[in-house]
Amino acid sequence: MLEFAQQIVNGLSLGAIYALIALGYTMVYGIIKLINFAHGDIMMVGALVGYFSLTLLGTNIFVAMLAAMIACAVFGVLIEKIAYRPLRNSTRIAALITAIGVSLFLEYFTIFLFGPAQKVFPETAFPIKAYAVGGLSILNKDVFVFVSAVVLMLILQYIIKWTKTGKAMRAVSLDREAAVLMGISVDKTISITFAICSALAAAAGVMLGVYYNTVNPLMGIIPGLKAFVAAVLGGIGIIPGAMVGGFVMGLLETMVSGYGNSLYRDAVAFGVLIFILLIKPSGIFGEDTGEKV
Repeated sequence: MLEFAQQIVNGLSLGAIYALIALGYTMVYGIIKLINFAHGDIMMVGALVGYFSLTLLGTNIFVAMLAAMIACAVFGVLIEKIAYRPLRNSTRIAALITAIGVSLFLEYFTIFLFGPAQKVFPETAFPIKAYAVGGLSILNKDVFVFVSAVVLMLILQYIIKWTKTGKAMRAVSLDREAAVLMGISVDKTISITFAICSALAAAAGVMLGVYYNTVNPLMGIIPGLKAFVAAVLGGIGIIPGAMVGGFVMGLLETMVSGYGNSLYRDAVAFGVLIFILLIKPSGIFGEDTGEKV
């Protein structure tokens, strides 16, 4: 039981990271019905911004995370305006191919600029400490990741539920044409959505750098895909579903690594995607609805 509880602790921190990334997938899909496969690479850009803030500017981890979130919020808006907005009225497959193209561009342009080698977070940026609690070994990095992620998710929930911007997002997601008639700027709302999603991804990137102590230009591929699985698992387009799906994926990956073999953790994650698409394509919180013809 003690070992099981330890795996739960480890899985919650990893799941919090997946949940933050999954929120970006589900919010963008809810607004414009686009699977933004470049989202994981935006997370990578945020991780690199955090790394350079720590190493070149000598900031602390909180300032580095804030800098990464601001930089990626602007970056996400630019990507939406340049790559996605011109294709908004095109077919979904055109937008999907563009998202894959943006993903590959970010990965290899980053390799061109900074090289393919891994970059190690400086030890002074986040000194690792272990605390013994009830027989469990809890690392301060796990506490940092989990608490930071939960705070960001609570802020997001407040924005979505209680602010004018959040109401505009929900209106555009529900019926874009009606939202326009009510005086809502669809373009502005979509840009704000991309800014929020990109900022959350950047925070997740810095957390992932703290969690694994390294960053590299291809670090967004697998976590991005696993977060996509988490979004589908919870119900794509449903914010609470993305949160729950992220934690489920983190716990599942930790359990597979702890009780089985870490070589199979990726296979199990994508096995979950196949299973959920076969059994309940709408996800845990999703509902099967008819589509107007």
